[in-house]
Amino acid sequence: MNLSRLLLLHALVTLGAGVVLILSPARIPATVGIALPPDARLLAYLLGAAELALGALSYLARRIQDAGALRVVVRTFIGFHLATAAVEVLAFSQGLTARIWGNVALRLLISLLFYFYGLRRSPAGTRPIT
Repeated sequence: MNLSRLLLLHALVTLGAGVVLILSPARIPATVGIALPPDARLLAYLLGAAELALGALSYLARRIQDAGALRVVVRTFIGFHLATAAVEVLAFSQGLTARIWGNVALRLLISLLFYFYGLRRSPAGTRPIT
């Protein structure tokens, strides 16, 4: 694994989630016991659009040569996934099913992977990006 492969994997998963949120807005919320009423679909559409944009950024970031620019992208992804994990924990504290913990763990793992491959190691895997 290296940063380029991580960015590609992240892009594919994120783009896929965006497409699902737009084409079948209730499917992903249903995995954690949330019934999405039709009048709330706009929220899923907006989240889907954001996922598409983050997926595109992840895919395109594989070609960034500037270390500073790449750090910004990596830190943005880490911040996004940590913030998402935090609001998922908040949702659990307000009554959401424990099934959300799998997603929280996944968000934390993704953040660790971006930290390790994006900040601790260079894209070539030889030195930290400073």
